[in-house]
Amino acid sequence: MEGPPSDPVKSEGSAPPVPGQMRASKLLRVSAVWTTPLVLASAVVFLMTLIYFGSVVDPASHLSGLPVLIVNQDRGATVAQEHVDLGEKVVAGLVGTPAVATRLKLSTVTWAEAREQMNKGSDYAAVVIPPDFTSSLLALADPGPTSGAVPRTPAIAIRANERLGSIGTGLASGVLQPALTAISAKIGQGLLLTATASNPSPALKAQLVNPVTLSVVVYRPLPPHSALGLSAFYISLLTLMCGFLGATIVHSSVDSALGYTTTEIGPKWSQRRPVAISRWQTLLAKWVMAIVLAPVLTGLMVLGAVGILGLDAPDPFLLWLFTSLAAIGVAAGTLVLFAALGTVGQLVALLIFVYLALASSGGTVPIQALSGFFRFVSHFEPLRQIVDGNRALLYFDGQLNAGLGRSLTVIVVELVFWLIVGVLITTWYDRKKFHRMSPETLAYVNRSVDEYEAMRADDATSAEQTA
Repeated sequence: MEGPPSDPVKSEGSAPPVPGQMRASKLLRVSAVWTTPLVLASAVVFLMTLIYFGSVVDPASHLSGLPVLIVNQDRGATVAQEHVDLGEKVVAGLVGTPAVATRLKLSTVTWAEAREQMNKGSDYAAVVIPPDFTSSLLALADPGPTSGAVPRTPAIAIRANERLGSIGTGLASGVLQPALTAISAKIGQGLLLTATASNPSPALKAQLVNPVTLSVVVYRPLPPHSALGLSAFYISLLTLMCGFLGATIVHSSVDSALGYTTTEIGPKWSQRRPVAISRWQTLLAKWVMAIVLAPVLTGLMVLGAVGILGLDAPDPFLLWLFTSLAAIGVAAGTLVLFAALGTVGQLVALLIFVYLALASSGGTVPIQALSGFFRFVSHFEPLRQIVDGNRALLYFDGQLNAGLGRSLTVIVVELVFWLIVGVLITTWYDRKKFHRMSPETLAYVNRSVDEYEAMRADDATSAEQTA
């Protein structure tokens, strides 16, 4: 099969066409030129579509185990020497409703415990039943013979923890509100049957159809410069790109300096003389450069976001340290994939560290609203760890038990994993003599370059003598 001719070692890119030079029409008739981009690009785009949209197309149908608290402060009331606690009926109704219990993870706690849980980002919402819930309902059903006004209706508040994301709190409210409305209607039916008024007014009857008022209240409003609760996700995404792009640039720069890839800037094309170096030493050099580059990139990111644009960050220094460690981990893994798979490693790294990470990060759609596959990979995908850590730093006072501790642990474990894998693969390649360029070819290239340079020097000397 005919293919394109090989390029020279060095070209200035400005020489005029020469006889016998290949034309585009001839190049495009070579099937191999078409096969690789069509197959690879099609496969990658198809996988990207399945991965990304597979996590966001219908989160409500995958919702399971979203943590929500119930705070029953109702003191109850005594009627005919019998204690009545309608708050307990609300709790039992929520726990006993399959549409709620199968989608939410409900925990009954005190208000103090709820605040502690919400302050460390453990739960998306809290259903708060007030202390006078039963007494106000009973007063509503029996306003008294002399009262002409309809009593104020009791209320249940859904305290939404928007620091965990508006989609998560919206999903929680979307499950809770229909269930609480149904419970309210059931309580109203009982109140109508037991009302002491022999002839309740039409207004009272209408109110007892749905006697409980529901309200959604934001718990601990977000800081003013927090991108509506998305600042943690955006800073995490940029952290991921600092690692991924930094590794890509380091890989290209080092390979160019070693003479294994070309350098092309505008019309200028050149390639250095290839250097004899093992795969392990090459990866080691790239790792060292990435360790230096990643903190610089994340430092510029924090400087731009916090120092220039005013992003709310209680401790920019800790934010920089955490994002630097995370970016180093991503860069290390990306460089290992380059070393193990070559050019294909960039596509694999793109799928693993970008698209699969985005789909399983929990940055926009909660982990509990993802399908089983994405929920599984979220345990070790780097972006999920970065998002949890940044949320703790930006919204939850940097508490270790708010997700920061787990994130640090997973990031360090993954960094060690990639270091071990990188060492094992590259040293195994070297032992098996899987050279990037065989010693024979390397010697031939260097000898050819020496001969070419000697010929150029002789030509230049002859030209000077002739002149």
